Amino acid sequence: MPTFSAPDGTRLAYHVSGDGPPLICLPGGPMQDSVYLGGLGGLTTHRTLIRLDLRGTGRSATPDDPASYRCDRLVDDVEALREELGLDRVDLLGHSAGANLAVLYTARHRDRVARLALVTPSVYAVGVEVTAEDRLGTARLRRDEPWFTPAYTALEAITAGRAAPGDWEAVAPFWFARWDDEAKAVREAEAKQRNDDAAAVYGSEGAFDPAATRAALAGFVAPVLVLAGEVDVAAPPRAVAEYARLFPNAEPVVQPGAAHFPWLDDAGRFVTAFLERGLEGKRAEGVPGGQQSRNSGD
Repeated sequence: MPTFSAPDGTRLAYHVSGDGPPLICLPGGPMQDSVYLGGLGGLTTHRTLIRLDLRGTGRSATPDDPASYRCDRLVDDVEALREELGLDRVDLLGHSAGANLAVLYTARHRDRVARLALVTPSVYAVGVEVTAEDRLGTARLRRDEPWFTPAYTALEAITAGRAAPGDWEAVAPFWFARWDDEAKAVREAEAKQRNDDAAAVYGSEGAFDPAATRAALAGFVAPVLVLAGEVDVAAPPRAVAEYARLFPNAEPVVQPGAAHFPWLDDAGRFVTAFLERGLEGKRAEGVPGGQQSRNSGD
């Protein structure tokens, strides 16, 4: 497992797998071990995935300064990874809360990003509004599911600002296209993979300046993929479409039937979205940083 030093001396880990041009992957959670991204539904056949374990998660060290968990401060860690890999420009993917970090990095280092992929993105960094009806209307697409009624009731309470302690767990089925044993296992693992103390700092005061970020992204002309799941209540397609309009060279792609983890829901459609949007890049002979093709990095 390769490691490198962040600007403040914290040792950070990353994991390498797959074959093809490198793609740096930033996990969500927020502040969740990158292991949950896995091979992103087989994207490793086309790309070398470089999964960063954010500080205090996975196999990365815990920093001396807890304030360094704030999203805008993590941008320096991503830049240190780029330097570690010896890449002039990077292809960058952010999932969920990791999309906030991906766009903050892009806004600060536009000349360092060749392609950007935002998968079921959180919108806090850019200030896109997700309304209660965005979430509830998306949820109603699943009214025929056997678990729908209690989950929808809990979602109504959450969107109205009157959530009870059990409501967040009650809405868990909405995060997945199929609420089966695999989805339940993924959900159970999240609690062990996420650094809750770090998550509380990630989006704290000062982390985001949406107006400044939007202005910077308006000048980012490289290709951008903004992927929504058709039934994702966390990043509903209407809000994701608005997100895509912040870029000169982006359009929203909605994956039919998918929720918040689209590579789990339909791996073929997920991978195809990358290839059809021209984000596959050019074939590469090796992997930066001295790694060999199909090296797990672990």
